[in-house]
Amino acid sequence: MYLLNLGKNFFIFSILISFVSCPIWANKALEIAILNDQNNNGFIDSSSDMTMNLINRKGDVVTRKLRFKRLEVPEDGDKSIAIFESPRDVKGVAILSYAHKVKSDDQWLYLPALKRVKRIASKNKSGPFLGSEFSFEDFSFQEVEKYEYKLIGEEDYLNLKCFVIERTPLDPYSGYTKQLVWIDKENYLIHKVHLFDRKSFHLKTQKFEEYKLYEGFFWQPHKVEMINHQNGKSSILLFENVKLNNGFTNRDFTQNSLKRSR
Repeated sequence: MYLLNLGKNFFIFSILISFVSCPIWANKALEIAILNDQNNNGFIDSSSDMTMNLINRKGDVVTRKLRFKRLEVPEDGDKSIAIFESPRDVKGVAILSYAHKVKSDDQWLYLPALKRVKRIASKNKSGPFLGSEFSFEDFSFQEVEKYEYKLIGEEDYLNLKCFVIERTPLDPYSGYTKQLVWIDKENYLIHKVHLFDRKSFHLKTQKFEEYKLYEGFFWQPHKVEMINHQNGKSSILLFENVKLNNGFTNRDFTQNSLKRSR
């Protein structure tokens, strides 16, 4: 398992070595971000069942069920597919994401009612994902190379001693001007993110909770909550039946596989 991930580990090691004699090595926040990223290395592939709860300002809840698949790509960002299973009005809707380390991510949305795959333009990825408080951008993976970093300080959060770092998206189409990220000192896991909109107002807070360790090295949060402070709504993702090493290949993450996802 670890041998199969040498490509990605060597890439991260190369980043670290290249910064040793460079002023950017003094950027402690970048070092913390790289250590956090290593928590998601070496899993090969994963699958899980997801429940998405959409909560309006009054507290009313709409529940959706999804299946989620992810494939590790050592030389680039990971690939993923999220497939809606219920309720009927969204059944069969699927989103395919190719995360990239530097360039903008590629994303496609399959709409069964139209029986076609729609590419999501980079400039539209800040929009809401199917009525949730997660954007299309939030549904992709946050690669280290896509941000500039600054260490803000240290703070206790939920009885955890955390670093607080500021990361600034390099993508000109990002819906966020900056993000404040709470990462614990023990395992380098993200626990909270403050997301600031294009006018630099605090738009949303994302919380990562109920982490579980799989096979001794892979950390998976089983609850991810996104709170929108401007409209009073929130969305919660709950994960269960998490499995690693399902035998997925690149053929399971194509536009054609979106159409077969039902």
